[in-house]
Amino acid sequence: MTARAYPELQLSLQWANPKAMAAHRALLPRHVVTRAIKHALAHPIAGRSAKMAVQAAEITVRVVGSEEGRALNQQYRGKDYATNVLTFDYAVAPVLLADLVLCAPVLEREAVEQSKDLRAHSMHLLVHGTLHAMGYDHEHSQQAAAKMEALEVLILQGLGVANPYEA
Repeated sequence: MTARAYPELQLSLQWANPKAMAAHRALLPRHVVTRAIKHALAHPIAGRSAKMAVQAAEITVRVVGSEEGRALNQQYRGKDYATNVLTFDYAVAPVLLADLVLCAPVLEREAVEQSKDLRAHSMHLLVHGTLHAMGYDHEHSQQAAAKMEALEVLILQGLGVANPYEA
């Protein structure tokens, strides 16, 4: 069996408030974040042939509180609430450049409401955000949403995370 080839990843992991986010930091050490992102990056870029893949990536993951999450969502999406993940993509191929912003309080609330493990939910949103950076979208058509969801489930399965869309 051949080992899967993963793109080279330069990761910057930032915590807006390290003391207040100690629980998240314990659940999401650098190796866990790296693994989730690399698994997503190993798939073809949306809308391109299966041969087209990310060769390398430079990604910053910033974990923020509600105030910063809300301000960013308002500024860049015109929505006045904090959301679970925001993706800022700057380049796709051959080197993907992106920022992912996770809002810790939103992730915590969703995990409780959906009876999900917080680490698994966070890994799902890391994969979800990375796929957005690669051009995947779920807001403009049901077909695109189904494709992105199926890919998320496949990637998460490879990470040992249960299907987040099953009740």
